[in-house]
Amino acid sequence: MNHNNLKKSSYPILEHILRNDVTTLTLRLLILYGILFITQVIFYFYNQEILGPITLSQFGSLLKGSLVFDTISIVYINGLFIVLSVLPFRFRAHQMYQKILFWIYIISNTVAIVILNLIDVVYFHYTQKRITSEEFHFTHNDNTLPIFMDQMWENFWLIFVGIFCIVLMVYVYKKIPFSTLRLKSNIRYYFIHSLMFCFVVLAALGGARGGFNPKLRPYNLCNAARYTQTPQQAYLILSNPFCLMRTFELSALENPHYYNEEEVALIYSPYHYPKPKPLYELGKRNIIIFVMESFSKEHSKFYCPELYPDSEGYTPFLDSLMKESYTFTNAFANGLKSIEALPSILTSIPSYKKPFVMMPQSLGLMEGLPKLLSKEAYQTAFFCGTEKNSMFFEAYASMTGIETFFSKEDYEADYLVNVNTIEPFWGVYDMPFYQFMADKIQQMPQPFFISVFNLTSHHPYTLPPDYADKMPKGHTLVQPCVAYTDLSLRKLFERIQHEPWFTNTIFVFVADHVSPEKYAKQTKTLKGSAAIFYFIYAPGSALKGLDSTTTQQLDVMPTLLGLIGYNKPYFAFGRDVFNEKERFPMATNYMNEVYQCIGDSITVYLNENEVISAFSVDDIYQKRNIAKENSPAQQNALTHLKALIQSYYFHVDQKKYIVSEKK
Repeated sequence: MNHNNLKKSSYPILEHILRNDVTTLTLRLLILYGILFITQVIFYFYNQEILGPITLSQFGSLLKGSLVFDTISIVYINGLFIVLSVLPFRFRAHQMYQKILFWIYIISNTVAIVILNLIDVVYFHYTQKRITSEEFHFTHNDNTLPIFMDQMWENFWLIFVGIFCIVLMVYVYKKIPFSTLRLKSNIRYYFIHSLMFCFVVLAALGGARGGFNPKLRPYNLCNAARYTQTPQQAYLILSNPFCLMRTFELSALENPHYYNEEEVALIYSPYHYPKPKPLYELGKRNIIIFVMESFSKEHSKFYCPELYPDSEGYTPFLDSLMKESYTFTNAFANGLKSIEALPSILTSIPSYKKPFVMMPQSLGLMEGLPKLLSKEAYQTAFFCGTEKNSMFFEAYASMTGIETFFSKEDYEADYLVNVNTIEPFWGVYDMPFYQFMADKIQQMPQPFFISVFNLTSHHPYTLPPDYADKMPKGHTLVQPCVAYTDLSLRKLFERIQHEPWFTNTIFVFVADHVSPEKYAKQTKTLKGSAAIFYFIYAPGSALKGLDSTTTQQLDVMPTLLGLIGYNKPYFAFGRDVFNEKERFPMATNYMNEVYQCIGDSITVYLNENEVISAFSVDDIYQKRNIAKENSPAQQNALTHLKALIQSYYFHVDQKKYIVSEKK
């Protein structure tokens, strides 16, 4: 046999198999999997405390999930590049055409694969969520760019990582020569290349959907939980730009149906009809709500004495006030961001997959706490030291019926501005702004309702120069700022405690969310990531004590309405903790792509229809998943969670946030 003839006859077939348009495209796209893997490794080690340890048994599932979501990201960003690479026309072989393809590839993937994922490394550390389309709602804020630049400077090493990834991408791409099936016959050329084009497009569509099953719904963020044993690890495999582009889609509002309407009404209802004789009320008092930025329970020795055996913690004044207050020892936030806290506190409306404020349905007619109190002749005001419309605070305050909004501009119009009063990113430091608020309260008629949001304990955690060296060093970056805010509150109360309106006022202290800077081990669990300050101080009253019942931000509005003796029907997703004992005590939120339901005896995590995990109240580090036991406590919590979710989406879809008189 003539081996030379065999070699000559078989080589073209082998060459067509190994070197063609599809293999060239595949090799070029494989580069991006390597780049994404590098960014994911960096993402994990930078956020390891939040994501938790990865065991060898978990690695295979995480890798599989990463490949699925990386494929979706790559197809999303490189859709144009993929189509142009396999168009069934001969001009693709032209040198200029290939140069255009090169620049499309490099520019799009530099921005969306390299830069976006490296930004997410730091962004996730402070927000505990991946970058999604909702972040674009905040780009108009003047402080967005300075904060971003400040973070890049603090993590300048990521710039070098980005440069390395871009250079590596360019170098390897150029090492892959363009190869195509060179067929002389036009009929054969267009036929075979058209088949290849159809194959690639279909493969790309399957990759973008997350699979080829025609019954499969396109992957969403919540699908990541399928590949993880703990909810925190879902974020590790949720690479951008998937998170960004998937949330840009204009899909119909989710409206799950777990029960029929009659069943939902029996299990849970947001309609409240106050009892003729409430069990506990204080009368028509003034109300001041302090919404405290990043006040996690772990800052307090009162809440967590085991963390501070040899020190007073970072909130000595608030700790002393809690001893004279009604303090909730198991209070939880309904979200991870400030913009999710305000609807929960002021209107008792939660935010789950999307911040309620940013949904078009939030424009529906509503009667939250400020509007209801306005009808009771209350003067209403909101104080926040940021510029107006920062974080949508002013817009939402207006929606809720608040009459006056005091901001940084108002402070600057009345007071001398210097480095000790205005911080460089957000606005007025807490101490001078609280004093400004005290001056304004003096001019307000009673009864009044005031909400105030503090700033100094917000990232980037700067202190005024005259206090920078006076605050205790923290276990985390936020804690010196928390101590400053606590001192600011002490000085505020020293000033106002002798005012005639003081003893006729209900003071509410509630955190907006847990700080992204975490110290205690239990705070790093999903449950701990929602554990916040919440107590009510009513000077001159008998309202004192500790309450270990589960409560949440949603409960603030109903509880306050009960305390002042409000006796008309109202709409709220929370409960009056004093006068509605029949309602199931729970705290809910949407974290790490799952619904979290915290009850008195169990915490349950629901991924749409499936219980992912459950932990006993005694399991503070959430190490033993008892979901398979399906205990009565788990069933009860799950029943109420599903009813709440269904009720929430129904009312949001209908934009129905008002209850009529009970028939």
